[in-house]
Amino acid sequence: MADRVRVKAMMPPGHVRAPAYLRGKTGEIERELGPFANPEQLAYGLEAEKQPLYRVRFTMAEIWGERAEHPADTVDAEIYGHWLERL
Repeated sequence: MADRVRVKAMMPPGHVRAPAYLRGKTGEIERELGPFANPEQLAYGLEAEKQPLYRVRFTMAEIWGERAEHPADTVDAEIYGHWLERL
């Protein structure tokens, strides 16, 4: 069974790498892609610590609720680990 995660619902200012429409939504880790330098720090010329990057799968029902035209369809997004909460 895949790990279930929730994208943190925070809305910090500045350069962030988690799509706003996915914040607060729950999905499943499809796979881990490896550690990469944090682009949120790189954008400001800072020394970037490595963060794990995951491909997370969300259903249209989770994202759009009753408005989803095809609720079982999915979308995958690549999201850094510091944006995810394990459920």
